[in-house]
Amino acid sequence: VLSFIIFICYIASLAASFMMAPLLEFLLALFLFFAYASKLNEKFKGLYWPLTDFLRCVTAAIIYFAISIAAVSKYNDGASKAAGVFGFVATIVFAVDFYITFNDLVTFLKQGSPDSPEGHKSEDEDSDSDSD
Repeated sequence: VLSFIIFICYIASLAASFMMAPLLEFLLALFLFFAYASKLNEKFKGLYWPLTDFLRCVTAAIIYFAISIAAVSKYNDGASKAAGVFGFVATIVFAVDFYITFNDLVTFLKQGSPDSPEGHKSEDEDSDSDSD
């Protein structure tokens, strides 16, 4: 929804050249939503869907941050400023989303790899605290 709002703001602004990024992000998010809703992710096991979502979130956060800086600093109309502010909000939302998705990826990779206690030994470190 946020990508669609940003898309509308860019259409109404002088920074209309930036409208393609939110439109593509909106369409990708819509595709992934329908893929999960229609259980398409269970039919295509060869594609790891959380990795796809993670890459989408990382690229969206970077692109939204870049075009928001350009829209706020270069253009003076209200719609460009609004699109830039919504873009910064979208950057934060996508950053939180890729952090959550990254934790899912780490969990998946730990389950997929053989448990080798040699690689992940937890050594107790001496905590030398001088209490006077």
